[in-house]
Amino acid sequence: MISNDLNISLIQTSLFWEDKKSNLDSFEKKIQRITSSQPDIVVLPEMFSTGFTMNSASLAETNSGETMQRVVSWSKKYDIAIFGSFIASENGNFYNRGFAALPNSQIFFYDKRHLFSMSGENNIFSPGKTNTIVSYKGWNIALSICYDLRFPIWLRNKQNEYDILLVMANWPESRKDAFNILLKARAIENACYVCGCNRIGKDKDGLNYSGNSQIINYKGNIIAKCEENSDEIITTTLRKEELSLFREKFPVWKDADSFSIID
Repeated sequence: MISNDLNISLIQTSLFWEDKKSNLDSFEKKIQRITSSQPDIVVLPEMFSTGFTMNSASLAETNSGETMQRVVSWSKKYDIAIFGSFIASENGNFYNRGFAALPNSQIFFYDKRHLFSMSGENNIFSPGKTNTIVSYKGWNIALSICYDLRFPIWLRNKQNEYDILLVMANWPESRKDAFNILLKARAIENACYVCGCNRIGKDKDGLNYSGNSQIINYKGNIIAKCEENSDEIITTTLRKEELSLFREKFPVWKDADSFSIID
């Protein structure tokens, strides 16, 4: 019988616009504060060290730059896996790059596939080509970033290859209803836990963010949620045995269509 549970925390907070030091210092204090809850995983918002900015030329880093150095040090120091995204530079291209930093020094990356054309993200950043699934403490965890949430084919859980879908976001308040609905839809159709971690506050472009960070189970039920516009951290336990029993009892994945994505 499978019994491994997983404690997961989402950090919902405001971001300092294009100010890496202030953001990194702020998140380090928050992570230090929640260690008493003994999370296995901590999830941060999209572009957590800068805010959702198109100023990639001056803010982009390598995979071993300041942001990832700090993240890796937190992961080791507090014995937690940390997920989020930052602005990356590689081979002359810029990426909205998701990451998973594990306490054993393993690091995994995921480049945002669907770039938000309405903000010009597609003119500055390069799209990702592959999905990333991280195995940690008996769980398979898929990474996605914000706008990816609107594209179910890209996030399709083929043959139950993942158990948790993480969505790191900078999702504006004006579209919060879509955020709430799409998180539930991805959980139901993929028979998995979905965790959406969004920011709050206002950015330099005048966009408001209300957060709505939440954790949803495989039935589409919210099991933990931050208050709107609240600087808050939520922590809950995900149950692997319950997920496995549900998938055995209701194996909808067996009737799913097979397909391939042609890039």
